[in-house]
Amino acid sequence: MAELRMMHTMLRVRDLDASLKFYTELLGMQLIKKLDFPDGEFTLAFVGYGPEESNTVIELTYNYGDNNYDLGNAYGHIALETSDIYATSKVLKEGGAEFTREPGPMNHGTVEIAFLKDPDGYMIELVQPEWLSKS
Repeated sequence: MAELRMMHTMLRVRDLDASLKFYTELLGMQLIKKLDFPDGEFTLAFVGYGPEESNTVIELTYNYGDNNYDLGNAYGHIALETSDIYATSKVLKEGGAEFTREPGPMNHGTVEIAFLKDPDGYMIELVQPEWLSKS
């Protein structure tokens, strides 16, 4: 079998502008490309920390018309690594991010984690792995 690589994950969004602002301005991702499909009545925006050819990115899908979605109970979260979870969380809070779990050690472990929501309620986990923890 040929080698496989994770390209992107897709999230349906209610307000593309609010989502783009969150992922680019608050989380520091780049808008890699934006594709409008008026005949199909949807727009795709790809965001990430580098091009999809060499990085995993997020595809934000905005459907025209009725775009009220139920997040369901199977979705988990998107994890972002940080070397200083407390400083990162402070900056994100100052930028308006809504945290559902403050930074601190995970239950039954030593890895530092925090959780926040994007504009649609998708969970974002911040992780400071042990090898990045300050001694």
